[in-house]
Amino acid sequence: MIELYTDGASRGNPGPGGFGVVLKSGSHRKELSGGFLVTTNNRMELLAVIEGLEALKRKGSAVTVYSDSSYVCDAVNKGWLFEWEKKSFAKKKNPDLWARFLLIYRIHKVKFVWIKGHAGHKENERCDVLAVEAALSTNLPPD
Repeated sequence: MIELYTDGASRGNPGPGGFGVVLKSGSHRKELSGGFLVTTNNRMELLAVIEGLEALKRKGSAVTVYSDSSYVCDAVNKGWLFEWEKKSFAKKKNPDLWARFLLIYRIHKVKFVWIKGHAGHKENERCDVLAVEAALSTNLPPD
């Protein structure tokens, strides 16, 4: 079982933003992060999940995603995303990222678990640090 912890951050909405990811599988651990000059918190939350899933090496991996983003977790767990897709994401924000997400989501066996942010969860706190550091980086590319 692979555990994927994610977080996104934005200084302003829109503004400079970043994402942080912690991937864990047995004794293996990998951290990922990145940022953009002008983006939103929700884009970074979603991109964190995408980057984490894209980093997996084996197709069909069983993955549990732990995220403090109700935007991402509810879209999947409540089935909203699949209804949005049927309507080509009409009038929905971030259609580019949702389409990219669905491509990688369908390759794996993904379960989403919402966790409360800033509540002392070790890996979520680490992802937050990574996301904020990325958002504060210099020479960020535009989103």
